[in-house]
Order: sequence, then structure tokens, then C-alpha cells
Amino acid sequence: MNQLGLRFSDRAEAGRQLGNRLAGMGLDSPVVYALPRGGVPVAVEVARALNAPLDLIFVRKIGAPGSPEVALGAIVDGENPQIVVNEEIQRRSRAGADYLEKARARELHELERRRSRYLGERAQVSAKGKTAVIVDDGLATGATMKAALIAMQQQGAKKVCIAVPVAPAEVAIEFQKLADEVVCLNPAQQFFGVGAFFDDFHQLSDEETIGLLREGWSENDNEQLSPGFSSRQVAVPPLGLSGEIIVPPDPRGLVIFAHGSGSSRLSPRNKAVANTLNTRGFATLLFDLLTPDEAQDRRNVFDIPLLADRIVETVLYASGEPDIADLPIGLFGSSTGAGASLVAAAELKDRIGAVVSRGGRPDLAGEKLNNVTAPTLLIVGGDDHHVITLNRQALSALTCEKLLKIVPNAGHLFEEAGALEMVTELACNWFQHHLTVPETAVHPEPEFHLKSSEDIAKVLRKKVISLPEPEDPSFAEAFDRFGTARVVLLGEASHGTSEFYRARAAITNRLIDKHGFNLIAVEADWPDAAAIDRYIRHKPGRPMRSPPFSRFPTWMWRNREVDDFIACLRRRNSGISPENQVKFTGLDIYSMHTSIGAVLDYLDRVDPTAAAEARQRYACFDPWSHELASYGRASLSRGYALCEAPVMRTLLDLLQGELQYAAQDGDDFFDAVQNARLVANSERYYRVMYYGSHESWNLRDSHMFKTLKQSLDHAGPNAKAVVWAHNSHIGDARFTDMGTARGELNIGQLCRAEFGDDAVLIGFSTNTGTVAAASEWDAPMEIKSVRHSRSDSYEAICHQVGVPRFLLNLGNDLDSSLRTALSEPRLERYIGVIYRPETERWSHYSHASLPDQYDAFVWFDETCAVTPIPTRVSAGEDETYPFGL
Repeated sequence: MNQLGLRFSDRAEAGRQLGNRLAGMGLDSPVVYALPRGGVPVAVEVARALNAPLDLIFVRKIGAPGSPEVALGAIVDGENPQIVVNEEIQRRSRAGADYLEKARARELHELERRRSRYLGERAQVSAKGKTAVIVDDGLATGATMKAALIAMQQQGAKKVCIAVPVAPAEVAIEFQKLADEVVCLNPAQQFFGVGAFFDDFHQLSDEETIGLLREGWSENDNEQLSPGFSSRQVAVPPLGLSGEIIVPPDPRGLVIFAHGSGSSRLSPRNKAVANTLNTRGFATLLFDLLTPDEAQDRRNVFDIPLLADRIVETVLYASGEPDIADLPIGLFGSSTGAGASLVAAAELKDRIGAVVSRGGRPDLAGEKLNNVTAPTLLIVGGDDHHVITLNRQALSALTCEKLLKIVPNAGHLFEEAGALEMVTELACNWFQHHLTVPETAVHPEPEFHLKSSEDIAKVLRKKVISLPEPEDPSFAEAFDRFGTARVVLLGEASHGTSEFYRARAAITNRLIDKHGFNLIAVEADWPDAAAIDRYIRHKPGRPMRSPPFSRFPTWMWRNREVDDFIACLRRRNSGISPENQVKFTGLDIYSMHTSIGAVLDYLDRVDPTAAAEARQRYACFDPWSHELASYGRASLSRGYALCEAPVMRTLLDLLQGELQYAAQDGDDFFDAVQNARLVANSERYYRVMYYGSHESWNLRDSHMFKTLKQSLDHAGPNAKAVVWAHNSHIGDARFTDMGTARGELNIGQLCRAEFGDDAVLIGFSTNTGTVAAASEWDAPMEIKSVRHSRSDSYEAICHQVGVPRFLLNLGNDLDSSLRTALSEPRLERYIGVIYRPETERWSHYSHASLPDQYDAFVWFDETCAVTPIPTRVSAGEDETYPFGL
């Protein structure tokens, strides 16, 4: 039985229900404002129902001096950006006018950056004299919505209406006192977070958000283009097929879209791809392949000769338009439009520079495939099994330059989180590479068709950057090219290799010193890393039930390599103001009991009454205190989550007490909240691990990603992070067996979706040497010999390069023949805390596509094991040294 009340399949369905409710209220001159990103799909549907203009409203919190977790106020964008200040917090924090002005300037810059990212030069819609309908996908505490509401009132809105699918009942009641109208479809008596009320509550990417906004604006026909862009509606002769041409300044090429259903002009997916192509300098032409009458007859959708003729006619028409006549032309085909595009490309030959098929039927081009000369990229969803087979058949028939890319976990329509973004990136890169006008008549050297690992290694030998030992200053200088990123993720092929730790330390120090990175986030438990953070930042130590990193596998972090790095961080932070110090944080999920203790210790100090309540709630775990895995078994056998409600209630109480608690010490409050979040997620982790699916892995890496984001937010708007984690976590899972075969995601994939080009994923590996590892879980550490890599692996190719240490940049400057050769899936070795050489193929190798998995790759041909630090603890030293030695 559903105890949560009304649920929604996704945000769009919630928006449609909200729109129906609002449409019957007779709102005067409504303007719909979405809180991005989650509010956008809801608001698009609301704006459609109200036939109202759609805009965004951005809110940025202003933290109190020395306690950024405490909301001193917020700045809300608009024609005249508004600051909303909590006067009580201002008085208690003694934040003066100078502090507020500096914070305003800083956050306003971030607001402008975000508005530019989402809206370009699109003018803001004024709320003055209008009914402002502010939409989000739900409310938790309502702090952001409250700031938006006050700002709209200050901007002269005639009325302000709050519209959300779900909120805690008490929060909905509170807003009824503040707003003119409140529409909440489900004022929930039991509230465990907004996401609990949706079947699909995936995290929206920037690209998906922009595509939804573009769709909403185009329906109102009010879209305004960036300066220098031109847009016009056209009628393609001889039938007058409807189309739209968008031309950016100094276009580099033209991409014509062909959708088999005849609706290419209106397809939101095609529009999303076209929008990105426009921003990258390509003109686009979206048109309807069929007339409205023709589209009524389903047989026309499969009439490939008819559709191909329409594409040829459109190419000839474009050749007569002065602003696009001389541009190289690419074709983007979907569904049966893909087959038609290839038939047209075969007929037009050199007039077509490249073809991309999205979820298409290239096989329908039949024997014409042999005549296609344009480089062709076929993109198919990993779950679209029948279409994958058809595309592979077409690939074998094509004789031009060709490539098949499979988007993991995606269906035919690429509706899954991140799927359309991946399609867009693949298509844009293909057109960028192939739709170029040669600047000179000099012909490039012919590309090699790289087949064998020896051929690939020979070419790689000329491409890699040879590296010295990690201690040499020039080692880390090679990584300056990644210094502009927001997040740099540094991997490792094992948890017990000295060179990986020393290399990551050298790179991290360089990124801190030269590029402003100020946060180190590691694959370790939050409480253990927090002890290190206090040590390197010269803060008082705290009593702990056990020294940091004293549980299996102790050597992963209690080793001399990490010890040296921590000592370096402590020296760097000496004499530096707290806000400028480098921070050290843990991302992992395994420290439930330690985190419970940290939450209780915190509440004992700041709120003994709340501590007693939390202690009673956490007592739910007492029967399983010695083996948390058994909690999962018990929950599974009894059919419900035994401790979910108590741990969530403790977390919500902490969050709702933010103003009271964080005012005393913002860092301590943040630490307590993160520990409470860890307990809540860990409770779920131990439950879902017994379902035997990918859910436990995905929950763990999602927790790690959210912890990284929360730590970045806590560190300030200019924070930049270095992440240390295993290759299996930081290499994009969509391009490995993890994603394609097991449905797993990881922090690298999530960072790419969130930060785009501002996330850099760097893998590490080796051929042979020694490694610190165990033979079984909880078994003693051993120094084991690492077998030479298999001949069918990426490691074998790297070994054949013959360079002891090197960096391989896998970015856009990697030439197409080498990228194609390396993209062919091969085995890649993963050694964790357990190493079983006798079953190495099945225990430690998995297929991957290296250039898609990482942005760069670091190679050490021979490596040695880390030097572990003994775990024996000397009395009284916990507060003077992080490992208590």
C-alpha cells in the first residue's frame, strides 16, 4: 500500500496535473517562472496549459561569515536582482554592508553565468503587473522558494502563485500565509524527500534542461536568438515543406535533419541536438519530410525512395540560399530518415561531408550503402537490441569511413538520463571533425588502418608524453592542461600501488599551487577523512572510537605515500586563513556506526535534547551492530525498511535546525549533516544489496557524487576539487561492461553529466610489478606479484609502446584513426583490495572503450606496492597525528 499519497510517473506528468489545476483558476496575465533544473520540465507543462510565457528564476544562497552553511540571505535574479536577508542571522553573524556587497557581486556573477548558460541572450520576462507563477518539482524546507517569492513581490508582481507537485504539509501551510495562491497537489503528511514521490526523478543535465526550455519557447514562437544568429521559417520547394533555418555567425557547416515520421521540424530531440550544433558554429535546417496529408498515411514513413528524394531536394534548395550555399553539408537522420539520408548521400556523393544516424534504420538503404562515400556514424541505444543488429548489418555493408557507437542503457528514443546528451556529443564531434573546409590545398597524410596492437602501439609511441618519476617537478607540469577544469578525477588500477598514490599526490599539489584547487575528495569514509581534514587544517582533534582507516583494508589509506601527502597538505595550510585552506573529504558509504557516533557527539554538544531523540531512533540498528549486512537480510525477509523512517527523521531534524546549529560552527554542522546523510544512504545500501542487482553499486556511487557536490557547495562558489578513486569509479561506466552489461553507473559518469567539459577523468594502469592486496575480504594484506597483462588488453598495447611512464591525452586532438582503433572494446584490468592472479581473467578484467571512458590515461610499465603503516595505536596521540601512531 502506498503511504505517501499521490505519486507521479515523472516531472512532466506532475506538470500536466499542475497545469490542469491552474488552468481552471482564471489567473490574470500569468508568467511561469521555473526554478532550475528540476522545476523546468514541470514548468514547461504548466506554461503550455496556461499558454503563458516561460522564464527561469535563479536563486543563490549567501552564507554567513565563517559559516557558509548558514543561510544569511539569498540573491534572486531579475531585471533588478534582489537580495533577501535574514535580519536575525545578519545580527548574530555581524555581517556588515561590505560583506553583503562582496557576496552580492560574487553570487551575481554566478547567476549571470548560469542565465547565460541556459538562456543565452534571451530577454528576461518582467513580473511587474503580472501574476508570477513560480514552479518547482517540490519543496523540502522551502528556503529557495521563499527567496524567489519575496523577490517577485519586490519586483512588482501583481500576484504570486506557488505551484509544486509535492511538499510537506506543514511547509505548504506556511506558504499559504506568504503567497497569494498556493497549489500543491500532494501536501504530504509523511515526507521523505521530493524524489520519493516520483517513479522517475533522475538528475537533469544542462543539455536536457536547455532542450526542454527550447521546446517550450518554440511553441510560443517567442524565441530570441543570441546576437549574430539569424532564424527564418522556410518552405522547401517544390511542395513547400515547412522548415526552419538557424545560422550562427561565421558558420562552419550546415546540418540538415531528416526524421522518418515527417516531424523533424518539431522533434524535441532533434532540436536539442540542433541547439548544441548552433552553439558550436553550425547552421541547421530542420524540415518536415512529408506534407501533413502524406504524414497521415503510415506507409509513407517507410517509403525510403520518396524520403530520399525530399532530402536531395532540400540539399539543392540549401545550395541556393546565399548565407549557407557554400557550406559543407552533413545529414542527421533518425528512424527511417537515417536510411533515406544514406540513399541521398549515395546519390549526392561529394556534396555530403558526413552522415549521422540516431536510433535509425540505415539497413533500409539496402544496396545503396555500398555507394556512400561520406563518413558515417551510427548511434544506437544499448537496450534497442533489434536495431543494434540491423545497424551492425548496415555497418558491414558500408565501405566508407564508418563507426558504430552504442549508448549504454538507452532505448530507441534515448529518453534515459544522459542518453540524449551522449548522442549530441557524439554527433557534434563527428560533424566538427568531418565538416571542415581545408584552409590550404595540402593533402593530409593518408590515415593508417590500425588493426594489430603492434600497429596501435607504434602510432601511440609518437603521441604519448613521456614522464619522469612522480617526484620530478616536470612530472606534474604535464597535467597543467587540465587546470581549467572544475573537477579532476584521478583513478588507479589497484588500491595498493605506490606509483599511483605518488603520482596523484604530485598532480594534486600542482593543481592546488598553480590552478586554485582547494578540495580533495577521496574514496574513503567521511568520518575518517574528517579526522584528516581537522589535522591538515590545524583544528582540534576529536575522540574517535578507533583511529582513522583502521578497518579493512587498512593499507589503502594508512600507507607512507598518503602519510607524506598529508604532511605536505598540513604544511601548506599552516598560517593560512580557514577560507583559503585546502580541505580533505571522504566520499564513501561504509562507516554507518562511526557516522552515527559522530552525529550523536555533535548533538550532545549543541542540543542534548535532540541528541536523546536521535539516540533513541538510531537504536533501531542495535540488533545488527556487529554485522550490518544482516540488517539487509532482516529487512528483505520482513518486507519493509526497518530503520528507514527513524534515520530520515534525524536527518530532516538536523536540516531544519540549520539556523540554530550552523550558527555555532558551520563546519561542524556540515560534518554532522553529512554523517546523517551517510547513515540514511547506508541504511538503504544494506537493504538493496540483497536484491543481487546493480542497485547497491549505483546507490554507493550516487552517494559519492552527491557528497562531492555538497562538499563543493560548502567550500564556496569558486571551489575546485580533485577526486581520488579507483578506475572503476572515475572512468565513465557507460563505456565499460559495468554500464553496458550490468546497468551500473559511477561518479565519473555523473560528473560528466553535471559538469560537462569542466570534469576531467584520468585513468591509471600498469603492466607488472607488485601490489598490496588480500586474497579474501578481511584477510591479511600480502605483497603480491602482478602478472604481465593479457595480450588482448589495453595494458598490453601500452606495454608495447616501450615508454616506462607516459601520459596519453584522449581528448579531441587524438586523430580519428587512432581514436577508432582504441575505441574498439578491449579488456582492461581492475585490481581492488583483493587480487586473485589464478582467476585473473574473470576476477580482474572487463571490457571497456578507453577513449570514451577517460579524458587522459597515465601509464607506469612497472610498479611496486605501497608501504603500509602499522595499525597499532599509541595512547594519547590521536589529537597530534591523524593516524594516531
